[in-house]
Amino acid sequence: MSQTGKKLLAVFRSSIGRKLLTGVTGLALVVFLLEHLYSNLLYFSTDPDAYNENAHFLISLDLVYVLELGLLTFFVVHIIVGVSIYLRKRKARPDGYAKYQSAGKPSRQSLSSRTMIVTGLVLLAFLVIHIISFKYGPGIEEGFVVTIDGEPVRDLKRLLEEKFQHPAYAFGYPFVMILLGFHLRHGIWSAFQSLGAMNPRLTPVVYTLGGVLAVLIAVGFLVLPLWIFFST
Repeated sequence: MSQTGKKLLAVFRSSIGRKLLTGVTGLALVVFLLEHLYSNLLYFSTDPDAYNENAHFLISLDLVYVLELGLLTFFVVHIIVGVSIYLRKRKARPDGYAKYQSAGKPSRQSLSSRTMIVTGLVLLAFLVIHIISFKYGPGIEEGFVVTIDGEPVRDLKRLLEEKFQHPAYAFGYPFVMILLGFHLRHGIWSAFQSLGAMNPRLTPVVYTLGGVLAVLIAVGFLVLPLWIFFST
């Protein structure tokens, strides 16, 4: 390995390097969540084909496999490094604290920060179920087909409606989205802090905006299943 490679490896093995990785990958995943949220909200469009048209466009992109591989890499790195940070903290303080309370500034320790590993692992399990249910769920061969611009495409809108008519999906999904909000509540602020992108005077502003964004993303995702369950 070259000297440059060894130096980079040493950086990413350090505490600062691991935080940097979680920050970069975390913010990349937030961008993905925002795009995914936009796609979900197209369900409410006045154009009944908007949801399926967008889904078909994304699936038909020439670089779709490259994008999916990159996204998978971000997920895997984020999970591995996040678990590594958690285990190192546990090793450094195996007994934990007898009583937790918010530490306020500068650590901003809160319920969301203390449950990052729990919410993260729940989100991982949810992601596996979500991919199996939708990405690898029934398609054109099983009759989930709609014609758009004269071309038969997978009817993901119908699949979405059928899934969210089941109580387990309709209420389980929002529950996990609430946990996502908790995860993002600390994660967004922590990512900017790890990247050194915050002036100390802006910390309260970024902390507040991160919380607002976390709530908006969580609420944006949980509205759809509840709407479908109660209105269809």
